Amino acid sequence: MTRNDSQRYGLLAVLLAALSMIGPFSIDAIFPAFERIGAEFGVGADAMQQTVSVYLLAYAAMSLFHGALSDAYGRKPVIVIGMLCYGVASMGAALADSFTMLLVFRGLQGLCAGAGIVVGRAVVRDRLEGAAAQRLLARALMIFSVAPAIAPMVGAFILGVSGWRAIFWCLAGFAWLMALACALLLAESHPHAARTRFAPGPLLAGYRAIARDSRFWQLTIAATVNFSSLFLYIASAPVIVLQHLGLGAHGFPWLFVPVVIGLMGGSALSGQLAGRISARRTIRMGYLLMLVACVAHVTLAYALPQPRVPWSMLPLAVQGIGVQLAFPTLTLLLLDRFPHRRGSVSAVQAGLSLLFNAIVAGVFSPLLSVSMVELAWGTCLLTAIGWVAWYRCECSLRRLHPTAGPEAVPAESEPVEPA
Repeated sequence: MTRNDSQRYGLLAVLLAALSMIGPFSIDAIFPAFERIGAEFGVGADAMQQTVSVYLLAYAAMSLFHGALSDAYGRKPVIVIGMLCYGVASMGAALADSFTMLLVFRGLQGLCAGAGIVVGRAVVRDRLEGAAAQRLLARALMIFSVAPAIAPMVGAFILGVSGWRAIFWCLAGFAWLMALACALLLAESHPHAARTRFAPGPLLAGYRAIARDSRFWQLTIAATVNFSSLFLYIASAPVIVLQHLGLGAHGFPWLFVPVVIGLMGGSALSGQLAGRISARRTIRMGYLLMLVACVAHVTLAYALPQPRVPWSMLPLAVQGIGVQLAFPTLTLLLLDRFPHRRGSVSAVQAGLSLLFNAIVAGVFSPLLSVSMVELAWGTCLLTAIGWVAWYRCECSLRRLHPTAGPEAVPAESEPVEPA
C-alpha cells in the first residue's frame, strides 16, 4: 500500500468510525439524564429503559433495508440521507413535550442511525480484501471504541450545563456534520454495474438465500451474542453505577472506561494479527479471553457481595479485548458469504444483532441487573452460546475441507449466491 493509499484509507477509517459512533452516543449519552427525564415526564426506571429498547428495535427493523438500498442505489446516498434524517429525529426528541413523543422520536432515530454502520461495513469490503480489509475494519473499530466511554461523560457534561434536551441537540448537530463530511469526502464504492434491483421479488429472494445459509447463521449468532455478553453490562449501566456501586451521574466512566480499553485493545490486536495468523486462530484467541473474563466476573460477583471499583469492573476490559479481537474476522467472513449482496448481508446481521440487543436491554437487563451475580451468569451464558455457534461453523468447515490445515481461513472462497 502506497503512502497516498494509507492516507486515503486512514481517512475512510475515521469517517466510518465517526459514523459508527452515532449508535453508542444515541444510547450511552442519555444514561446520565435518565433520572431527570423520568422526573420531568413522571415515569420510572423501567419505562426509561424502553427508550433504549425502542431505539434498538427500530434500528434493527430498518437495518434490513439500509443494506438493500445501498446495494441498489449506492453506499454514499444511503449514508448521507440517513444522517440528515437522524438529525431531524434528534431535533424532534429535543423538542418532545411528553414521554410518548420522546419514544416516537427515539424510534425515528433508530430508523436512521443504522445507515452509517451497516453500510460502512460494506464499504470496507468493497474497497479491500483479506488482511487489508481486516486491518481497516480493526482501525475503524479502534477509533469507534472510545465512544462508549466518552458518550456518558459528554452526556453528563451537557446535562450539567444545559439540561437533557441539549444532549439531543448535540446529536442532531453531529449527524448533520457527518452528512456534510460524507457528501464531500466519501467516494462511492459500489459501482452501477454491481448494483442489484430494489424490488420486493429480488429483495425477498436475496434474504431467502441468506436465511438458507447455515454458516451465515452460525457466524451471525457468534458475532451477535459475543457483543451482547458485553452489552448486557452496558445496558445495565444506570443500575450498576447508580445503585450497585452507589456512584452519581459522574461515575459512569468506572464502567465505560474498562469497556473502551478492552474494545480498543482488541481492535488494535486484531489489526496487528491480520495476515499473520489464520482467522480460526484469531477467533479462538478471542474466545479464550472471553472465557477468562467470564470466570473473573463470576468469581468477583461472589467474592464481593458489595461491588467495588475498580475490581468489579476490571473483567470488562478483558471481555472487550476478546469480543473485539474476534469481531472483525467474523464480520468479514460473513460479508464474503454473498459477495454481490454485502450490503444486505451486513444489514441482516446488524438487524438481528440490534434486535437481540433490544431484547437484552428491555428484558435481560431489567431481570439480571438486580445483582452482579445474575449479570455474571448472564454474560457467561451468552458467551457460551457464541462459542457453540462458532464451534459448529468450524466443524462444518473441517468436514468440507478435511485436508485443510489448522491455519486455513474459513469459507472466503465459498460464497453462496441466490439462483
